[in-house]
This record gives sequence, structure tokens and C-alpha cells, in this order.
Amino acid sequence: MTVQNLTVTEDEGEQRLDKWLRRRFPQLNQVAVEKLCRTGQIRVDSGRVKASDHVLPGQTVRVPPLPAAAPRLEARVEGVSAADARMIQAAVLFKDEHMIVLNKPAGLPSQGGSGQGDRHVDGLAEALKFGYKDKPKLVHRLDKDTSGVLMLARTDRVARALSEALRHRAARKIYWAVVAGVPHPRQGSIKFALEKAPGRGRGGEGEKMICVHPAKLADHPEAKRAQTDFFTLWFLGTRLSWMALEPVTGRTHQLRAHMAEIGHPILGDGKYGGGDMENLGDGWGAGAGGDLSKKLHLHARSLTVEHPITKKLMTFTAPLPEHMARTWKLLDWKESDVPADPFEAIR
Repeated sequence: MTVQNLTVTEDEGEQRLDKWLRRRFPQLNQVAVEKLCRTGQIRVDSGRVKASDHVLPGQTVRVPPLPAAAPRLEARVEGVSAADARMIQAAVLFKDEHMIVLNKPAGLPSQGGSGQGDRHVDGLAEALKFGYKDKPKLVHRLDKDTSGVLMLARTDRVARALSEALRHRAARKIYWAVVAGVPHPRQGSIKFALEKAPGRGRGGEGEKMICVHPAKLADHPEAKRAQTDFFTLWFLGTRLSWMALEPVTGRTHQLRAHMAEIGHPILGDGKYGGGDMENLGDGWGAGAGGDLSKKLHLHARSLTVEHPITKKLMTFTAPLPEHMARTWKLLDWKESDVPADPFEAIR
């Protein structure tokens, strides 16, 4: 081990020295940091400092030789198995002292509730404290079978700011999906309102949304306006299309209900796509047959939002889940062949 001279980056911003050190060197505890500062082994711009002093972007921090970081997880998290702790920590795409961004696995509910059991992101967030007293808070949700970008706030202040950004549509989400058939036109907007269908199964698993034409809203007082922008990125003959979907509003099951309503249900969507019927090219049925997975092919690919503290515009991108990556490989679709934001050019 040797002495290191590290520069505080712009992304790290102004913060207390002890917090900066403990994020860079998780093997250090507070007592060790204070001792290193007290004995002059840690210096900022060659000067002696206290653990509570603040560091600024561009400053140089001298760090003495330190013991190697032992690979560890948030050990023995109450109520979370070691396997689940490893899984949810491996899903972290981004983490700072204000927020955490996950690539939520398909099949894992965002929150508990009717029929969801006790294994969900909100519960597993106990393993995402990373030294904080309280677990991070969900600021939005994804359906159980939808994978992709999911934000959590580490403080109440940040939770409020991110919730406001989502509520006022200051955050942009782009989803990738595989749908039956090929939409015509290839790009456009779907503006059917949505309301809950009457009746539901035991435990709420039967909850379903129905589409209402905007001209008939007066007859449906419970319906809420909804809009989905869509763009066809690639297609396979007349059977399947790779879609980019942007929910302008954020209603329950919005993307799934809207795509089914225009005759192009999302692959693997048994609730809105007519079960496992094979799609023969005319847009009916959410199954594709052959070697393609029967799991839902809907992924929250990216989210762009202003950081609530630094005010920097940030875009988070989530790799495809395993079952969708297999589909892409089978169909020879390549992520590099399509624009990250196909809607940018038509705004």
C-alpha cells in the first residue's frame, strides 16, 4: 500500500471530509477517520484537517496506506436473507448520499400489497442503507413483471423533490418493449383514458385497466386521462416489433393497456394480450411461440431527471433483463443500432 493523493470530483460536490472518506474507503469507520485526521496522516491541500471539515471539488486529499477493503455486504440485515441482500445490492446502478437507482429485476414487486407476499423492493431496501440509519424510500413504482430503472431517495427532502419531479413530468422515462405485430403508423401517441375494470380476483391479482376513448370521458367519471408516445425501433416481418414507449402520464398498467388497445399487446402479457396464444403476424395474442421467453417483455430502459441537490441533469440506463437479452440475441437485434432517445428528434 502507498500514499494516495486523491482529487475531490465535481460529481462528489462539497461535503464533510469524514463522509467523503467513508464513501471512498468503506473499510474505515468513524473512529479510524478521526484518528487519521488527528495524527495528521490525512491532509487536504497539504494542510491538517478535522474529520468534520468540508472538502470542495478540486481539492486534493492525502490518504495514507490503508488496510485493504474486505469484501462485505450489509451483513445480517434484519428480515432480509443474505441471498436477497446480495441480489438487491447487485441491482444498484447509481448511489450517492442522496439517492439510489436500481435496475429492478423482473418478477420482484416494488411494494407489498394484496397478493404480493413479503419479498419486494421496499422490504429489501433494508439492505440498501449503506451506513444510513433509515432505509431509502421508493419515489415511484414498476409493475412486478416489469424490469428496469427504479429510483429511491435516501432522505425525506430528496424523496419530496423526486416525487415533485415525477408529478410535474420533469422526469422522462423511456421503456423498451417487444409487441405483437407492427404498429401503423410506426410512431405516434395513444391517448385513451384508463379506468379500473369492475371486479377483481382474490387478493387483488385480477386488477385490470380498461381504455376509454377521449370522446366518451363524460360517460366514465372514474376514468383518468393518459398518454403514451410510441416509436417503432425495429421489426421482424409482420410478427414482432421492438418499441420505445414514453409514458407522458403514469397510470397503472398504462403501457400494457394502451398497446393492447391498438392491437399490439406486449409479448408475454397474459393479462392484456390474450394469454399464450401464438402471434401469427396480425397483432393478436401476446405469445410468439418458438424459443422466445413467455415472460413479459417490458423494461424501463432509461430515466432522465435533474439531481435534486446538485441540479445536474442525469440519465440512468438499465441493461436488459436476462430473458429479454436472450430475445434480442435470438432476433439479432443490437442495442447500438437504435437511438437512446428516439423521441428527441421529433419534439
